[in-house]
Amino acid sequence: MFNRLLGKPKQEPNALTSLDKLHETLEMLEKKEKVLLKKAAAEVEKVKEFTKAKNKRAAIQCLKRKRLYEQQIEQLGNFELRIHDQMIMLEGAKATTETVDALRTGAAAMKAMQKATNIDDVDKTMDEINEQTENMKQIQEALSTPIGAAADFDEDELEAELEELEGAELEEQLLQPATTAPAATVQAPAGRQPARNVPQKRTSEEDELAALQSEMAL
Repeated sequence: MFNRLLGKPKQEPNALTSLDKLHETLEMLEKKEKVLLKKAAAEVEKVKEFTKAKNKRAAIQCLKRKRLYEQQIEQLGNFELRIHDQMIMLEGAKATTETVDALRTGAAAMKAMQKATNIDDVDKTMDEINEQTENMKQIQEALSTPIGAAADFDEDELEAELEELEGAELEEQLLQPATTAPAATVQAPAGRQPARNVPQKRTSEEDELAALQSEMAL
């Protein structure tokens, strides 16, 4: 009811609608300009005919109408120039508005994402991750700890036993008799008897080695 009394609310013009309207007006002005150009050219032809016919008065009237057409053509040209200027401004404003809308949309999306993932939530999540990591380390350590009979073994005793076994193996390697290559027979020159092998005196180290071998044999 109020709309009927006060009329329909005035809608703000849309950039696309305004551009379409300007395009239509520009096409209409261009058509009128073409018509006026044709009329002006026709008056010029009439001036030529009246001039040939020595009808000066009619030729002057044709020139006046030609001048009027040219004034209208010039006026239409100014209108077209203003419309072109308005179209350029609207297209620039449209691009600016679309850019601002895009930036506003991006800012709103960024704000929504920041609201969904605020710094408190991030800190809480990192604390939970660290806690779970520490719990996992404790679980792995508990699983790697020996249980049952293996838990009663003393590491120091095992290391001492290992050192004893390594020492015994080294001692056994030292006690093994060295293999010597057989001595080559040397032919004594004729008329001389080969020298007899004189037993060498045993050293104290060799005596200790022989004693250890006899003990190992027992």
